[in-house]
Amino acid sequence: MAISLPSAAYDARRGSLQTYFDRTAAQAWEQLTSDAPVSGVRATVRAGRNRMRDTLLSWLPADMTGLRLLDAGCGTGALAVEAARRGAEVVAIDVAGSLVQVARDRAPAGVAVEWRVGDMLDPALGRFDHVVAMDSLIHYRAFDIVDVIQALADRTAGSLLFTFAPSTRPLVLMHAVGKLFPRSDRAPAIEPVRERLLRTLVSAALPKARIGRGARVASGFYVSQAMEVLPA
Repeated sequence: MAISLPSAAYDARRGSLQTYFDRTAAQAWEQLTSDAPVSGVRATVRAGRNRMRDTLLSWLPADMTGLRLLDAGCGTGALAVEAARRGAEVVAIDVAGSLVQVARDRAPAGVAVEWRVGDMLDPALGRFDHVVAMDSLIHYRAFDIVDVIQALADRTAGSLLFTFAPSTRPLVLMHAVGKLFPRSDRAPAIEPVRERLLRTLVSAALPKARIGRGARVASGFYVSQAMEVLPA
């Protein structure tokens, strides 16, 4: 299978996200992903992210003993920890070292996760039975998302689960309104993507794969859509 390399735009955006999470928003994201009180805007994001994480976990086997999972863009590690509790051998990676450190610190004793700082596309990570990329691709354009999915699918035996920001009028409006809020309440810019376009591009890039389940979570300022890809 011919694999398209991510574009320069992908590399540039990945670098800006690393800077944002490591230098600007590390404390805010540590708080957001905890049980600490947060603002109304962040409360909707927290609730939405929890629902999306639960959705993706429900698409994975209840017993993952002997299975290898990549949490691609693990953030502060909640999904990785749950997969490890199910028996999976988990590799959790994120470009933001500050978030990975929070994940390490929060991980319960006895739950084995291999925490890494780096690029989710690093071939040295090896092959996996399942890959999950929750909200780690919402900042990329459709063609870059497909390049990432194609690269990950090439070393995934079971399922590849990822989320994207669906291009809807309410979402575009909400993000326009969001620019009126203080910078401390803003997330990095997302790239709304049309679902039909993304499905077409994924099918073209992975003609032997099957697109499976889908689900959308909308919670205030959080709108994200999940897609399941089953590589051949």
